[in-house]
Amino acid sequence: MFNKLFNSIRRGRRSSYAALYEARAKEKAPPSRSLDEAALDYHRAAPAGKMECVPTKPMSTQRDLSLAYSPGVAAACREIERDPSASRTLTNRANLVAIVTNGTAVLGLGDIGAEASKPVMEGKAALFKRFAGVDAIDLCVDETDPAKLADLIVKVQAGFGGFNLEDIKAPQCFEVERLARERTKVPVFHDDQHGTGVCVLAGLLNALELTGRALSETKIAVSGAGAAAIACVELLVAGGAQKENILLTDSMGVVYKGRKKGMTGKKADYAVKTDKRTLADAVEGADFFLGVSRRGLLTPDMVRTMAESPIIFALANPEPEIWPEDALDAAPGAIIATGRSDYPNQVNNVLCFPFLFRGALDVSASTVTPGMTTAAARAIGAVARMETPQSVRNAYPDENFAFGPGYILPKAFDPRLLPEVAGAVAQAAMDDGVAKAPIRDMNGYKQRLEALATALQAL
Repeated sequence: MFNKLFNSIRRGRRSSYAALYEARAKEKAPPSRSLDEAALDYHRAAPAGKMECVPTKPMSTQRDLSLAYSPGVAAACREIERDPSASRTLTNRANLVAIVTNGTAVLGLGDIGAEASKPVMEGKAALFKRFAGVDAIDLCVDETDPAKLADLIVKVQAGFGGFNLEDIKAPQCFEVERLARERTKVPVFHDDQHGTGVCVLAGLLNALELTGRALSETKIAVSGAGAAAIACVELLVAGGAQKENILLTDSMGVVYKGRKKGMTGKKADYAVKTDKRTLADAVEGADFFLGVSRRGLLTPDMVRTMAESPIIFALANPEPEIWPEDALDAAPGAIIATGRSDYPNQVNNVLCFPFLFRGALDVSASTVTPGMTTAAARAIGAVARMETPQSVRNAYPDENFAFGPGYILPKAFDPRLLPEVAGAVAQAAMDDGVAKAPIRDMNGYKQRLEALATALQAL
């Protein structure tokens, strides 16, 4: 559907698809009270919340209890004491992730605190289970000191196979992740940073293929210099972008060499020698605009100064840096992505984190490497170029899934994401030497993941 829309706009014709696009775009009001009420009813319905814990072994006889708990459980404890790696096969640790937050940067809500963030973290846990079969427990911690929060992660690592850091404000999130990674033996992954970066790289590589560009030569303008923006830039560089081709901007303008004010966090790492000072300056001549900032910062006039057939990822939520129809009016050949589900090309972290952790857990990875994240990005992008299965087409009956300007990223419900992304991450972990339990039969592993994906579709 959206490929037809893009083509019709390029030809200067209007169509029913264009009208639908504009109708969606005009729905810019905040969620209605009826939606809020429905959400509250959804969460209140017994049992409250969205997650529960259930036993995985029989619990129907006295002997079952003696095996699960006292006295039989002592044998499992002694074996792990003798060989700590046995916790992978004698407990649920190899399939258990802790989602850690302090609620200081909850998407769309800001600093609402640890307790108020719990519904979001439960939702994250539900996504882990639904899309990759990974069990997850939320740890909502009332702690804003990065060192103390990292210390907590280190102290509880014995019980988990990995940690997903979530909704921790910048620049503290960088410090929490760095300190935790230095002292843990399991993956620590801040999804707001790296998950966004993985999805951005996946979509960008496909957009570059469609427009005949090479990442190494692409001129990039970035609006925003927070955790997500920095992580995206880091991954773009790991994927082949050149630092000198990237202009990072924040509320004070371009991050350039010699600037003194506001150079917090990792901004200085991406300061370049340039006489450009504003976002408008940075956008002029750029091939790719990445917005990880706030609504309305990219104007149609700015878009008109970009290179031919520009690529625009306006990811501010709920309202993007520029509405897609406005960008298309300014540059009919543009390829556009947003963070919204009601437009084509949604950049959604759920395309990444469940499957990345699935692969990392299955090889008992000690950390997440740049090789693992770039492998995840390339695998996600590859899925969009494959023939889409009928199950996905049935879920989105009005959309055209032919690879093109309106389809550069797959849908989260595409069952191929699990085997393709998890398989790529597991292989990258082995290649990078961080897999403590390497997989010997990768074809067999991917077949098991395909079967798991099929089973998860019934949830």
